[in-house]
Amino acid sequence: MSSLEISSSGFNQETKLPLSLPLVQGSAFEPPGKDMNEVEEKSKDIIKFIPEKLSVDEVSQLVISPLCGAISLFVGTTRNNFEGKKVISLEYEAYLPMAENEIRKICPVFHRLGLVPVTEANVTIAVPSAHRGEAVSYAIDALKARVPIWKKEMYEESSSSWKRNQECFWATSD
Repeated sequence: MSSLEISSSGFNQETKLPLSLPLVQGSAFEPPGKDMNEVEEKSKDIIKFIPEKLSVDEVSQLVISPLCGAISLFVGTTRNNFEGKKVISLEYEAYLPMAENEIRKICPVFHRLGLVPVTEANVTIAVPSAHRGEAVSYAIDALKARVPIWKKEMYEESSSSWKRNQECFWATSD
């Protein structure tokens, strides 16, 4: 596997990148017979931009390691209201070349594109660490500040609104 391998068919985009995450004994990424004390580091980070439902289990499995005592997860979901309006879904778009480049600097992230109904996950983030910590807060803040992903709220009364991300470095103040 090369250090950057992108495969896409239509809307789906998956990127495998090196993140220096250690391998789990017995995983498909590690040769059989390795001693747990000889854990080898290989690339297994994955960034996904997909229109299908996100799998929390899939993203968390990417970062399991015998060297880490914690996996912190963040799952962002579509809520049913915003400023008194009933939200029926969100729609996400992204500038994929730049989004991939920026997410690569953060951690394993799966982000849904297209329509995301209420209660379904729109982003999942997994961060391994020796102990619990603040890594997930950093990851979601960095994602919002640096990654070109746009959100449109679809309301019950057949109206919609593109939401400005105040955290983005390119956002201008009013």
